Amino acid sequence: MHTMHVLHLGAREWNGRARRIHSMSELVTPDSSREKKRTLLQFLSDHFQDIQTLREYLLQKQISKVNRENRSFTNIQEKYGPYVAGAIFILKQGGAVKFQDREEWIRPNNRSHFLAEIQKFQNVPVEAVDASGCAINYQGLSNLLPLKELRSLSLQRCPNLDDWCLSRLYLLAGSLQELSLAGCPRISERGLACLHHLQHLRRLDISDLPAVSHPGLTQILVEEMLPHCEVLGADWAQNLKLEPDKQPPDASSPLSS
Repeated sequence: MHTMHVLHLGAREWNGRARRIHSMSELVTPDSSREKKRTLLQFLSDHFQDIQTLREYLLQKQISKVNRENRSFTNIQEKYGPYVAGAIFILKQGGAVKFQDREEWIRPNNRSHFLAEIQKFQNVPVEAVDASGCAINYQGLSNLLPLKELRSLSLQRCPNLDDWCLSRLYLLAGSLQELSLAGCPRISERGLACLHHLQHLRRLDISDLPAVSHPGLTQILVEEMLPHCEVLGADWAQNLKLEPDKQPPDASSPLSS
């Protein structure tokens, strides 16, 4: 409250100064221009600490919001079972789920219909989860790991997914066949190495991972780690797999013409 009060007073003070400066705009001289810059810099300097405190407060508020969204749905799981609890968690995150032997996906826009018939899904395993772009973190994964019949899981573009999260996916090794991690900014080679447990994987998307230093080499190593899995990654990695005599010619070389 003190920080907000100070910022409020600071804004009023600056607005007053700005109006006075604007009213003198027709009389601006090089000296007055320098004075205007000095006044602005002095104001920012005086209130820098308050602005930093506000930024830290907003950051902590955002972290608290993410943690609330990733809480464990223990009560729902005890009442309706892990399939329903996992589905509600994903729907609240903005993702979609598909139950076994059902053709249609359940999405956030028909969540109310799902909740009305929730008891019908107590004994129906969740077959696929699309959590693309969701704010799932290490804690939130606890709601998905009991889905022992899960075959397809899309976690692409999840901003909070990191290497520690991937270290927990071994609990889905018995069923998981498709996994997408494309576009996750916090996943590196260390996390991908944890996927060696997922020997039933048939398709893995590890494209567009900015934290991976050498995507081509990483893709090759992942393919060796999961020999029965189709690994999607950097397109240019394909050139590294060609034998030397089958490499495409270098267009910059005089011998290529």
